Amino acid sequence: MAVRTTSWAFFGMLFAMAAAAAERPAPPAAAVSAADSFPVVTDVRLGGDESQTRFVMDLSRKIDLRAFTLADPYRVVLDIPQVVFQLAPKTGEAGRGLIKAFRFGLVMQGGSRMVFDLARPARIEKAFVVDAADGVPARLVLDLLPTDRESFLRKTAAETSRADLPRAKGAEADSGDPRPLVVLDPGHGGIDTGTKGPGGVEEKDIVLDFAQRLRDRVQKAGKYRVLMTRTDDTFVPLADRVRIARDAGAALFVSIHADSLPHGEGDAQGASVYTLSETATDSEAARLAEKENRADVIAGVDLKSEPDDVAGILLDLAERETKSLSIQFAHRLVGDMRSATRLHKTPLKSAGFRVLRAPDVPSVLVELGYVSNRQDLQSLLSDGWRNRTADSMAQAIDSYFAAHMAGAHAGAN
Repeated sequence: MAVRTTSWAFFGMLFAMAAAAAERPAPPAAAVSAADSFPVVTDVRLGGDESQTRFVMDLSRKIDLRAFTLADPYRVVLDIPQVVFQLAPKTGEAGRGLIKAFRFGLVMQGGSRMVFDLARPARIEKAFVVDAADGVPARLVLDLLPTDRESFLRKTAAETSRADLPRAKGAEADSGDPRPLVVLDPGHGGIDTGTKGPGGVEEKDIVLDFAQRLRDRVQKAGKYRVLMTRTDDTFVPLADRVRIARDAGAALFVSIHADSLPHGEGDAQGASVYTLSETATDSEAARLAEKENRADVIAGVDLKSEPDDVAGILLDLAERETKSLSIQFAHRLVGDMRSATRLHKTPLKSAGFRVLRAPDVPSVLVELGYVSNRQDLQSLLSDGWRNRTADSMAQAIDSYFAAHMAGAHAGAN
């Protein structure tokens, strides 16, 4: 195999990057000591062009690194120990050379991830970390060179990317407890921030806080057990959210989100409740499902490796009882939420959400409102609104189970 010789231009690019780093003021001591003992990322930079691209990241100390590629879309993924990213807003939104953009965040307690979107197929020439020395911080270096699609796919197939993906951790279901189990699923998390509103407010934070309030209210009644797919800022793959509900024997699954309309596409407001369907009720429902279903791509998950039973669940959900119960609960939710919050002009919808594909667990996805709408955002950030809306959803859960159990009891007689 021919070895490509590094060009003088590339050496010049590296020299310029090093010089720029040397001129950059050192981060304050308080920043480096943040978040207890976690390593701190203090700076990142890109250099080169489409013939050779280098990414450099400064750290408070040396860390381990695992690099691999994913296809369709072309991505490079770096798995590293949990770090604190002390970087400027919008870092990663602009790329250079072979890298279009990149993102970063927590994927599990103890583990962080960086995902690089590529402009074209590229191969990892080098990926390494050097320790701090002579006043220079520890540095992570990623070198990329262009390649063709066939070579990219062959290399990607040889790498194992799915095996190390973390499984979500939550409270263990008590199989000896006869009370129905409700699984609450705060959308997004970790590297997947969800939609962003004015001032940097992120969907993942809004829905986690709301889910915790709803959990407390459902548990307070003493009639039900509650399990959350995530209880902190951790990324959980979509299939794992479904798996958590099924493995725990959930009687109900509620996924919680907050929508946003792209700039220039008009305005929308109010809460909506979605059930699963192969055919979306309208173009807005189809757009939302497509956006939410991209969560795994955002975090660098290889969707091709999903087991066949998960990939085929969409058809399985046509099972009449589960689908009927999902729709019944959705109607109750809309009815009870109407007294607490503004609803969308079409509050009941359906679309092909991957997170609703449990064939044996009645499931709905609740969009609390639009962070792109000023009035909705004001509500979403209000403690009073969150409490009222959580109360109404807890009431809907209680009335759903009361009706379902009464129907089952009547059928038994």
